Amino acid sequence: MVEEQELKKVWVLGHKNPDTDSICAAVAYADLKGQTEPDTVFEAKRAGHINEETSFVLEHFQVEAPELVTDAGAQIKDIAYRKTEGVSSHISIKRAWEMMKSLDVVSLPITREDHTLEGLIVTGDIAKSYMDVLDNHILATARTQFKNIIETLNGRLVTGNEHGYFVRGKVVVAAASPDAMEEYIEDNDLVILGDRYESQFCALEMNASCIIVCSGAKITKTIIRLAKEKDCMIISTPYDTFTVARLINQSMPIKYIMKKEHLITFQLDDYVDDVKEVMSKVRHRDFPVLTEDGHYAGMISRRNLLSMQKKQVILVDHNEKSQAINGIDGAEILEIIDHHRLGSLETMSPVFFRNQPLGCTSTIIYQMYQEKGAKITPKIAGLLLAAIISDTLMFRSPTCTKVDVQAANELAEIAGEEIEVFAKAMFEAGSDFKNKTVQEIFYQDFKIFHVDKTSFGVAQLSSMSQPELKQIKEKLSGYLDTALNEQKLDMVFVLLTDILEEASEIIFAGGEAEEILRVCFEDAGACGRYYLPGVVSRKKQLIPTLIAGIQQRNNE
Repeated sequence: MVEEQELKKVWVLGHKNPDTDSICAAVAYADLKGQTEPDTVFEAKRAGHINEETSFVLEHFQVEAPELVTDAGAQIKDIAYRKTEGVSSHISIKRAWEMMKSLDVVSLPITREDHTLEGLIVTGDIAKSYMDVLDNHILATARTQFKNIIETLNGRLVTGNEHGYFVRGKVVVAAASPDAMEEYIEDNDLVILGDRYESQFCALEMNASCIIVCSGAKITKTIIRLAKEKDCMIISTPYDTFTVARLINQSMPIKYIMKKEHLITFQLDDYVDDVKEVMSKVRHRDFPVLTEDGHYAGMISRRNLLSMQKKQVILVDHNEKSQAINGIDGAEILEIIDHHRLGSLETMSPVFFRNQPLGCTSTIIYQMYQEKGAKITPKIAGLLLAAIISDTLMFRSPTCTKVDVQAANELAEIAGEEIEVFAKAMFEAGSDFKNKTVQEIFYQDFKIFHVDKTSFGVAQLSSMSQPELKQIKEKLSGYLDTALNEQKLDMVFVLLTDILEEASEIIFAGGEAEEILRVCFEDAGACGRYYLPGVVSRKKQLIPTLIAGIQQRNNE
C-alpha cells in the first residue's frame, strides 16, 4: 500500500472571494476524486475568506472549512532541495573540508543542538584561512579542542584529556637545541618536536600545555610520567614535523571562520519567483532553507530550481484568470469544472474541461457522482444542495434549469433536508451584514472581468429584506471609488438583489459606468437609479449585457 506522504497531492479550489458553490463544489469534488483515484491525495482549498452564508452551510453540515491558500505558485517545499545535514561549529576545518569533498558540496550549514542555523562555511572560507598568514597564537584564540588536533594530525593520545581546549599559549616548533628552546618556550605553549629526549624534557620543564611528538617517535615512560605530573598533553603523530606544522591550523574549529551574520536564508513556504529574484542579486552558490519555526531544513541552489515541481490544481466554478488564485500561471491545471462562459485561462497542455449551461457547478459534480457510481454521504449531499439553492436563488434565477431542480430534490432527500426551510435559514444567515465592515460586504461575492482593454468588477449582494438592501446601498455608495482604485479597474458595479421580489438594483462607479448602463438598460434608469425587475442573475442577465454594451461602445 502506498503511504500518504508518497502520494501526489492535488489542490481542488474555486475562485477568489468564494461563494457557497465555489467552496462546496471544491469539497465535494475532492471527495469524488479521492474515491475514484485513491493513489492521489485531493485537498479542497479556498482562495479567499468564507462569507456568512457559506459559514452557515459548513457549520450546519459539520464540515470543516477548506484551508486558505493565497498563491498557487511553486514554493521551495515543492523543489527537491538538498537535505545536507547540519554540522557542529566545533568540528575542525580539516574535517569540514573532508565532508565537503565526500558530499561534493561547496557549502556546509552549521547548526546548534536545537537544529537552528548558527552559521555557514564555504570552500572559500577554508582557502582563505589556509592562505592567510596567521600568528602562532591562532589556535588558542580559536579555542581549539585537543580532540580536533588529534584528529587533524591522525594522532594518538598518549596522556591527557582530549576533550580539553587549547586556550592559552602559542604554537612553536622545537627545532633548536634545548638551551635555545628555553629562550622562546613559555608557559602553556603547544610544542611540536621530534624524538630527542632532551627536547621533550625541556618542553615539559618549561610548562608546555601540550607536546606533539612527530614521526611516531618513541616516548619514554619517564617523559609520560613527568607529563602527567605537569598536567601536560602528549600527542603522538605519524606525520613529520613539516607536515604537522602545515596541518595544525586546520584543527581550528569552523566556528572561528564561519559566516554567522547577514546570512541569506529562505523558508520552505517562500515562492520560487521571489527566490529567483534574490538569487539573481547575489553570487552565492548555496542558500540555507529554514522551516517556519526557524529550524534548518536543507540547502538550495540555482540548480535545484530546475527540478521545480509545479503545484497541481483542479479549478471549480470559474475559468477566468482574473478570478483565479494568485500564481495560477505557475501551477499545472489538471481539470476545470465550471458553468460560466469561457474565460481567459490558458494551459500549457490539454486538460479535462467540463462546462455545462446549468445553474450551479455543484449540479455538474452531482452528475459526475452518478456517472462514476460514487457514494454521496448526507454531508456531501447537503453541501451540493446548499450550493444549488444559493446559485439559483432557490430556483428563481433564470440560470436555473430542470436539471438543477431535479438534482436539488434528490440531494435534499439524501441530506434529510426540507428545501424551503433550509433555504430560508441559509439566506437569512447570508444576508446578516450588521457586524461586517463595508469592505467585507463589498468583497463578499466580487468578480473581475475583462473585455478587450476594459476591466470591470461586479459584486452581488442578495437579501430577503428591502430595508436591509437600502442600508447596504447607503454603506457601499461611498466605498465604490475606493474599490475602483484598489483593484485598478475602469468600472465597478454592485448588483443588489431582492430575493423575494426577484429584482435588483445596480449601483456603480467609474467614468463610463453610467454610460454603459444607459446603453445596456435604456428603460431602467431614472434619476441615476437603475432598478431591474426580474434581474437576479449576475452570470446570465448582467455580465453578458455589460460585455455587449462595452463592446458596442468600443466599436463606435
